[in-house]
Amino acid sequence: MASHGWQPQEEGVKEICGLLHESKVPSVDQSLVLQQLQRCNRFPDFNNYLTFILCRAEGQSAEVKQAAGLMLKNNLKSGYQLMPVGYQQYIKAELMPCLGASDRQVRATVAIVISAVVQQGNGQDWPEIFQAFVQCLDSNDYNHMEGALDSLFKICEDKPEVLDQDVPGLSQRPINVFLPRLLQFFASPHAALRRLALSAVNQFIVLLPPALFVNMDTYLQGLFSLANDSAAEVRKLVCAGLVQLLEVQPSYLQPHMRNVIEYMLQANCDTDEDVALESCEFWSTFCEGHLPQEILREFLPRLISVLLNNMVYAEDDEALLEAEDDDNAPDREQDIKPRFHHSRIHGADGAEEDEDDIINSWNLRKCSAAGLDILSTVFGDEILPILMPLVQVRLSTTTDAAWKEREAAVLALGAVAEGCISGLLPHLSQIVAFLVPLLEDKRSLVRSITCWTLSRYSKWIVQAIAEVTEGQVQFDTVLTVLLRRILDSNKRVQEAACSAFATLEEEAAEELAPRLELILQHLMYAFGKYQRRNLRILYDAIGTLADAVGNELNNAKYLEILMPPLITKWQQLPDSDKDLFPLLECFTSIAQALGPGFTQYAEPVFVRCISLIHTHEVAKADPGRAGVSYDKEFIVCSLDLLSGLAEGLGSSIESLVSRSDLFDLLLLCCADEAPDIRQSALALLGDLAKACAVHLQPRLADFLNLAAKQLQGHEAKENVSVANNACWAIGEVAVKVKQDIAPIVVNVISCLVPILSNTEGLNKSLLENSAITLGRLGWVCPELVAPHMDHFMEPWCYALRTIRDDIEKEDAFRGLCAMVRLNPGGAVNAFVPMCEAIGSWHEIRSAELRTEIAQVLHGYKQMLGGSWERYLGALDIQLHEKLVTKYGL
Repeated sequence: MASHGWQPQEEGVKEICGLLHESKVPSVDQSLVLQQLQRCNRFPDFNNYLTFILCRAEGQSAEVKQAAGLMLKNNLKSGYQLMPVGYQQYIKAELMPCLGASDRQVRATVAIVISAVVQQGNGQDWPEIFQAFVQCLDSNDYNHMEGALDSLFKICEDKPEVLDQDVPGLSQRPINVFLPRLLQFFASPHAALRRLALSAVNQFIVLLPPALFVNMDTYLQGLFSLANDSAAEVRKLVCAGLVQLLEVQPSYLQPHMRNVIEYMLQANCDTDEDVALESCEFWSTFCEGHLPQEILREFLPRLISVLLNNMVYAEDDEALLEAEDDDNAPDREQDIKPRFHHSRIHGADGAEEDEDDIINSWNLRKCSAAGLDILSTVFGDEILPILMPLVQVRLSTTTDAAWKEREAAVLALGAVAEGCISGLLPHLSQIVAFLVPLLEDKRSLVRSITCWTLSRYSKWIVQAIAEVTEGQVQFDTVLTVLLRRILDSNKRVQEAACSAFATLEEEAAEELAPRLELILQHLMYAFGKYQRRNLRILYDAIGTLADAVGNELNNAKYLEILMPPLITKWQQLPDSDKDLFPLLECFTSIAQALGPGFTQYAEPVFVRCISLIHTHEVAKADPGRAGVSYDKEFIVCSLDLLSGLAEGLGSSIESLVSRSDLFDLLLLCCADEAPDIRQSALALLGDLAKACAVHLQPRLADFLNLAAKQLQGHEAKENVSVANNACWAIGEVAVKVKQDIAPIVVNVISCLVPILSNTEGLNKSLLENSAITLGRLGWVCPELVAPHMDHFMEPWCYALRTIRDDIEKEDAFRGLCAMVRLNPGGAVNAFVPMCEAIGSWHEIRSAELRTEIAQVLHGYKQMLGGSWERYLGALDIQLHEKLVTKYGL
């Protein structure tokens, strides 16, 4: 169909405009309107109608036209390539004349749609739009210039590379035409045009195309000329451009660095907080970029003063944060996932996101504290002579009017705790003695930030127990005052105290054991007091306590305090309530801590987990039948808790497993399309293999084939954590079922060898688990693995060197010994890495394994005969001596 042949029907325009108008009326049933619009979407030329309404419909409001344009944009993003070419041409032809539409709202919407079309065609099939942009930019008509700049900015924002490529029909790349013009607009008298031009150019800093490279001096001159622009939005973009350059191309700023630092110090004090915030990012970027410290050193006195001033609460912050002095006030409505939930990854060092500050939104105060933090890590104790006098002046002000200054000083003490600890450590007792009374301050913000700052010193407060006379008293004092603040009447203080106490728990570990009754009494009193939001943080503190003290928790007196409230809450929450997430995680930690001691609570927890998995599997397959909305997190958390039960209860879980349909559900989960469900399911598979492998037998082949699939090239690269758990699970199954794993051994080896051979950028945990599992397979099925030793011995032995001494490493070396006995020639070419792997042991606890390894080495000595000394001489001298001494060579 030719574009000029299409004409809209008047009734169709009228109907669609009516629906679009209703979509803006709050009192109208929006779901019904959306359904009717979706029905219209079935007509092949519906997008033409939307285009006509946006560009030509007379008498329609800007809101209706905007609604048409936004719906058109969404449709183009999902279906542009499927549209008839004639319809595409109609849309393009109608959009171009509207670049300079008189109505600002319509003009902006046209820019959005144009950007979507250009991106869908990757800039290749619409050279006319680039020519139209040039005409508009050169027109001196404000509407046309703004329309073109807005379109260019939106293209650059989403897909800047589109402009830096050859386009059929154009003599040069679009960026070569546009960039000089954009730079000229830096001098426009119109702030909106300066803003759009600078926004567009900034999008190319990371890509640094040749066009920007050759114009870099002009760009920098333009940035500097806009440094004191009258428009705050432009000043903010200047700061953003400088920060980006510093991050990706600092060499361009090097000749101007002193002036740039001077400007950023000035901008950091800008009356517009967005400008100040953008400029404040400069300091962290500078430090993280490992630039010469000398450049920044002379500015430290001014910089630290500026950062400290910016850490003082603004008036609107005060009003917002002091509004929750009543712990009976309703929670703010937020959908928050528990900060502490992480699916189980075997062998990995779990890294949690740092949520130190109690303020959720990123702001100038938080950015300034982060800047001070990173300055302390770069300059260390060197900043203390500058910072501490400023802090002490603020801390010495006792008037109520100066409370914000005191609070900022406490925040500063927390920010530099780690970077300046060597200089602060001799004064730790004075710092703690000063902070503790602030936990009774009448201002809730002072109490909350003091909790956070104390948590930053937790590690050294715990270390002081053994190192200084008053260390024990100091620790007890901090623990007691934090427990008291957990019961504070202000919700934010409760939150900060709970988080701080969880940090202290992690550091203190067994030091908490003598104080368990006191701790549990406070935590469970808070459990009855807290509302929904802070309950989630409390679950974290309880779970962290269980992780910290382990089996010390397994005492009837403690369990009587802890378990009844948790079980009651567990029974009260319906299957659709997301508050189950943190409670499931909390139970996981408790089950692992108590071990078999959790048996008395295990059955209802186990049954509920099975029910949750089943309910949400049904909801996924048939939403109407389940009665709840499908949410994969319920499945993930339930699988993780079942893993905790299997790990904690061991063989005691067998009676529960035997009476359930767990393995049917687990098989579904191991095949689920969601990687995090597969990840948790495979972790559970491994834990169940350790606890009750006999029940795996009927479905063993299915489980093993699903696990092996996760190790295949594409899958392993796309979902490393899934592959890691699959690898670990196969190894755990292997040592339990022995020869029954034979059918998949060769398949698994073919997956593990590429992982071991291509280690660049590879997850360390996956590499170690691959080495362990390969060894375990060699142990239980040496006759299947040994013939392939030539293909993997060298990379395998290199991987074995990095594994810490434990039972899993012992299993892997049993496999090495078993395979060498069958195929000694297969390891001759990897003799040195094999000896290095053997030498990586600090202590082999198993006398049997030590004997086997000695036999392997003596076997090679006999086999190699006259060549033995040459092979031994290829070893590092220290390794040579170690092996000779340990194994009598």
